[in-house]
Amino acid sequence: MNLVTPPEHPFAQFVRILGKGKRGARNLTREEAREAMGMLLDGKVEDTQLGAFLMLLRHKEESAEEMAGFAAAVRERLQAPPIAVDLDWPSYAGKKRHLPWFLLAAKALAQSGVRILLHGGGAHTAGRLYSEQVLDLLGIPVCRNWAEVEQALQRQQLAFIPLGDWMPQLQRMIDLRNTLGLRSPIHSLARILNPLSARCGLQSIFHPGYQAVHREASRLLGDTALVIKGEGGEIEINPDATSHLYGTARGETWDEDWPPLSPQRHVKPESLEPTHLQAFWRGEAEDAYARLAVLSSMALALRGLGMPREEAFDQAQQRWAARKISK
Repeated sequence: MNLVTPPEHPFAQFVRILGKGKRGARNLTREEAREAMGMLLDGKVEDTQLGAFLMLLRHKEESAEEMAGFAAAVRERLQAPPIAVDLDWPSYAGKKRHLPWFLLAAKALAQSGVRILLHGGGAHTAGRLYSEQVLDLLGIPVCRNWAEVEQALQRQQLAFIPLGDWMPQLQRMIDLRNTLGLRSPIHSLARILNPLSARCGLQSIFHPGYQAVHREASRLLGDTALVIKGEGGEIEINPDATSHLYGTARGETWDEDWPPLSPQRHVKPESLEPTHLQAFWRGEAEDAYARLAVLSSMALALRGLGMPREEAFDQAQQRWAARKISK
């Protein structure tokens, strides 16, 4: 009997690099990460390899070089036309403690002329309120392709496009969250992609230590980016806490601390009622926490575009006061 050893799958090398024990395992180089993600995106990997790869990365914690390599592979496969955007605003976490006030910040900024691309990955975790669930209520257009994005940006300087409509392979990986039992690094990767090469990419990374990694990944990619630990994992300043800003521009990094905006912590609402967002936007309801969260998140975005902190806060107040309060 002739026994022929089957050839090793080309992707096996990347699983081995990550999983070869405490002494043998190592990080992927930037080029290895680019090649590995390219194979994942091109469907050249078995499902078992995909699961193993994502969970080994999750256990190890991804490096800035790996994130930059992954993002490079995605960008090589994007088929997005040149569309001018000021802010790339990812929304992948969902909110649990507070309403998504950042959406009102984005809407007010867009009305003032700032062109903003929002993108998200759907309701992948139970018990959270996701942007996609309130966009229609707030009159924020959901686009299904880049042509619709361009039209929405021309009309109202604001557009949302689901990840599944421009990079479905990544959406499939995100959707494995309930199969694998853990979020994978794809949740983090989606935040640094900046698919339309916006002037500044805003990022919120909740877990301590990851903010600096994300900033470094964006720096390696040559992007301008501003990273915070946002409320609930979204790009929203928590006015009850100190916010540390991790910035990078023109290959240089900078840091800034914003103190709490309230002398005492606000009581979180008993439930999240999306209609309260609309009422607050229209001036029909007052909410001290919401006002601070919206204004400071607007200021954060303007800071990312290069405006000094004090001017950013002044501009946020002026632009919020000048908003059009129809839907």
